[in-house]
Amino acid sequence: MSKIFIVMGKSATGKDTIFKEIMKRLREQLNTVILYTTRPIRTGETEGVEYHFVTREERDRLKKQGKIIEERVYHTVLGDWFYFTADDGQIDLSKQSYIMISTLEGYESLVKYFGREQVVPIYIEVEDGERLQRALSREMSQASPKYEEMCRRFLADQDDFKEENLKRLQIDKRYSNYDKEQCINDILSDIEPLI
Repeated sequence: MSKIFIVMGKSATGKDTIFKEIMKRLREQLNTVILYTTRPIRTGETEGVEYHFVTREERDRLKKQGKIIEERVYHTVLGDWFYFTADDGQIDLSKQSYIMISTLEGYESLVKYFGREQVVPIYIEVEDGERLQRALSREMSQASPKYEEMCRRFLADQDDFKEENLKRLQIDKRYSNYDKEQCINDILSDIEPLI
């Protein structure tokens, strides 16, 4: 049976960059699962690439139809932002393996929905000082920087990705993203035998 690889980690660990590079190299073997979000699109993002950007009303309609597999809400300084995976026909494990970016909560829900044997965690980590510098640089490049939200996310990640949460979900393998190419190669060497 095919797998769903879940790329996750605290903010500014390089998840999007690593995800895109893995997809570039394994385009024929992996399909993507595009998450949905109600948050505003950021500079440089494209609808249907990083996320499906939807309104709160569209999210509520999918929820009412029972189409949301997993979701989480972030209570930001700019309002509530929902991120979710929808049962929209994207995932068919009888045909293909998949890769997606999610959170620890999302990983847990996907394991419950599809089973531990089908869902493989790819946990990326970076030292907190480096992570904060990366987050600040990224935020400074935005047309309208939201520093308060950046700080909220940084602090929330400390709680969400506590060691006890990682242990509870049996996430033992970690990929250190200090050297992007080495990190990508380490991930590929673990993914390729499974697809």
